[in-house]
Amino acid sequence: MTTKSRSFRRRAWTWAAVAGLALAFNAGSPAGADTTDPVLAKTLDRLISDTRLDGSQVGVVVSDAKTGQTLYQRDGSKRLVPASSTKLLTATAAMQLLGPDYRFSTDVLADGTRHGAVLKGDLYLRGTGDPTMLGKDYDTLAAQVAAAGIHRVTGKLIADDTRFDSNRLGASWAADDESAYYSSQISPLTVAPDTDYDAGTVLVKVAPGAAPGDVPVVGLTPANDYVHIENRATTVAAGQSNTLSVEREHGSNTIVVTGSVPVGSAAASSWISVWEPTGYATNVFAHALADHGVKVVGSVRLGKATPKQAKAVAAHPSMPLKDLLTPFLKLSNNNHAEVLVKTVGYEVKGSGTWSAGLSAISDYLRTLGVDPAALRQVDGSGLSRMDVVSPAQFTQLLVAVRHKPWFQDWYDALPIACVADRMTGGTLRSRMCGTPAAGNVHGKTGSLTGVSGLSGYVTDADGRELVFSVLSNNYVASSVKGIEDSIGAALASYRADGTGGTQRAVSPRAATRGGTGLECSWTKPASC
Repeated sequence: MTTKSRSFRRRAWTWAAVAGLALAFNAGSPAGADTTDPVLAKTLDRLISDTRLDGSQVGVVVSDAKTGQTLYQRDGSKRLVPASSTKLLTATAAMQLLGPDYRFSTDVLADGTRHGAVLKGDLYLRGTGDPTMLGKDYDTLAAQVAAAGIHRVTGKLIADDTRFDSNRLGASWAADDESAYYSSQISPLTVAPDTDYDAGTVLVKVAPGAAPGDVPVVGLTPANDYVHIENRATTVAAGQSNTLSVEREHGSNTIVVTGSVPVGSAAASSWISVWEPTGYATNVFAHALADHGVKVVGSVRLGKATPKQAKAVAAHPSMPLKDLLTPFLKLSNNNHAEVLVKTVGYEVKGSGTWSAGLSAISDYLRTLGVDPAALRQVDGSGLSRMDVVSPAQFTQLLVAVRHKPWFQDWYDALPIACVADRMTGGTLRSRMCGTPAAGNVHGKTGSLTGVSGLSGYVTDADGRELVFSVLSNNYVASSVKGIEDSIGAALASYRADGTGGTQRAVSPRAATRGGTGLECSWTKPASC
């Protein structure tokens, strides 16, 4: 996912025609051999020659999913910035190294002695990385503490986030994205506002006042006093411009609301990252304890490991990894990717760090025939522009993982072209509609300013499965996703005997609604 461009302009698009597709398969060639079909090459070369890609770098590889034969390639070994396509590496490694049934646990433990309803000691809240914890889950934990008979804690409420290191942001993440939900800080103890599971963010809703001049009404989900709202906005008359802006100040949890909101307009929602998510989660839990009649006399302390002698009081297990893959991949959730990298590091290398996790992922990629020395991965999500991967490496991975026992769960979690449901179609839900690629292409998208990618699976008109990867860098057009869509439609419509009919590709304007070129996950459901 990406650094968002601040403005995008609409432009007229031409419809791409896909005709005369034929693909020659050489059954006698070894797996991975180049059996490029000239007719397919002519079609794809024409699509890639679109003027929107003038002066850019583009790499494309198409392979037979069963044999691994390369059927088309254009600069396939060129290393390019992959953006969120990086999540293909992270997700497959997590499924292999952690297992599809892996669960996180968020626990409450008591260290001290019990005297009836009084705990003479400290209460620990220990996180292991669950990025799907909601406010209601912390409420459930608090209810379990009360049900265990503890109603007074003489010591402190201590947050144990020692499963991971204290590095909260990835290498070279853009500073101007600091308050954006897709650039949230990474902690093993965190909270999400809703079932998109954007961990480490707070949902800020701003509604107009009753009359012009009134201060707009601001609400937070989950409710907390960890963030501070500075409301400088004003309500204006109906019909006037909505200029609302919600941003968090650098290095703090002061969220500034500015601009104007017209009378009668719908409440606006903004997902804003918090500064230090451990404290945020602990604050939500502390309020839940109070709501359930559990009084903690001492202060809150962050970042201390739970003593071995502490006794379990309450626990909340996460959904299994195979289910977590759905919000992770469908919505291209950056926080989930980084949590998985650090968790892999902890479980495989004994250290909850980016370096340990990425080392384990490199070892895994080597078993798939992907040379980790020929790529660079510095985070799990692709938010960093230091990541570089070639299309050929992605297609190699896509072929190799088809034989893994967990493949079906992983494949089902990929976004699917033109399937409207958010948790099915994901970031492809409004793309390739009206073509043979609709409901057919399963793939991972990627977007940064000047970076776009689509890598995945498509079944042709003969029922043959292909893998493909398209990566584009350094273009200046507002979007090139329509070109990716045309390639997806072309691959979905051909027949090996050359009789595939002419197939008009989806209008590039429909690739992302509104013509911005942003992935749906960036703009959230209200505008996508």
